[in-house]
Amino acid sequence: MIEAGAAVVDITPPPGLLMSGFAARSLPAKGIHDTLTARAVVIGDTAVVVADVIGIDAGMSARIRERCMLPAENVVVAALHNHGGPVSMTGRLSMAADPTYLERLEDACVAAIDKAAAARRPARAAAGQGSDPGVARNRRHPGGPVDASLPTLRIRDERGDMIAVITAYACHPVVLAADNLLWTADYPHFVRHALEEAYPGAVALFMTGCVGDANTGHSAHASITLAASAGRTYEAAERIGRKIAEAVLATSETLASETVNARNGTVALSFRRRETDTPQILEKRWREEVLVAEPARKNLLGYWADWARDIAPIEPEPLAARVTVLDWGGVPIVALPGEIFAQTALSIRAALGPERPAFVIGFADDNPGYIPPAGEFTHGGYEVDEAHRYYGLAASFAPGSAEALAACAIELANDSGGGVKR
Repeated sequence: MIEAGAAVVDITPPPGLLMSGFAARSLPAKGIHDTLTARAVVIGDTAVVVADVIGIDAGMSARIRERCMLPAENVVVAALHNHGGPVSMTGRLSMAADPTYLERLEDACVAAIDKAAAARRPARAAAGQGSDPGVARNRRHPGGPVDASLPTLRIRDERGDMIAVITAYACHPVVLAADNLLWTADYPHFVRHALEEAYPGAVALFMTGCVGDANTGHSAHASITLAASAGRTYEAAERIGRKIAEAVLATSETLASETVNARNGTVALSFRRRETDTPQILEKRWREEVLVAEPARKNLLGYWADWARDIAPIEPEPLAARVTVLDWGGVPIVALPGEIFAQTALSIRAALGPERPAFVIGFADDNPGYIPPAGEFTHGGYEVDEAHRYYGLAASFAPGSAEALAACAIELANDSGGGVKR
């Protein structure tokens, strides 16, 4: 048998802090819809912790891994990437983070891992592949690819009591839009709530897949508004979350092995500028447009103008991106940084083969922004041409970055030795 434990720690901020995820939204949170959490599952001496925030940067991730009681190389620190949470990264997403909250978030992730580790007991894991719940849509190309996989892992103790039920799905947690001013984990909250109703006493861990080009059907630019949308409500989030949970609950399972290990790699990601005008010209243009823009776009243009003044002149150094593959009973947990597109996840799945119901997740150990496949650069759009400004990067990631991450993940998943560095 393996040894496994799970834990949940409350990370809900008080009302009044700024919310992260939408450039159009400048007002702070006014209340709480559902509790934000850091959730950890520990198997053997490996762990995944997922926090209900838009991202955790590499510095905080490294500190969490070093501070917790498990070996740092065996831990994945991931974000849910909900857009109804607080500012959680320093110097990213164009808003200042509250230092006190950042300390609380870091402490909570460490506490969740350590509590889950302390709660370890003999257990067995069973894996399955759920049916496509039919929720995700490619937001860049009508009918374009999505990662419709719904891997599941159920962990039970010797008596058969459920310790944790784990799943992942690749759909942006942005059912709620910029008009929402309540703390929320968006539709994953309802997934977890339904699973924990079905398995009383268990911890439901939802991991966000490769959602860079996937949501429930609206474009990225559709979120640059403060107007309410009939399709982006808590009722819609609950309907979507319960549909995913029902697909998880209907999944058959096969007993997993007792194998537990972790492998890491590092990929150096370079940058390439998309803008052809100088930062000075861009700043002047955007500050002039601000004078006549409607409020939501005015916020966005303000961020862009500040970016042109403060960040665009910087020559970016390559970013060291961490890739981790955990092996949980023969089930690969492939953890990638940032906003990864469906094509990248599907390429990893194809390389690993259909016999392994792999988890392929994003926002793990860093969230530096969108990392598109090489073929997407010719199409441009928010994710390729604009999002790096909001994320506080001087330029977009260079073509080939996503492919390098995928190659590293595949090598790690198929390697019985140590990690790799590229």
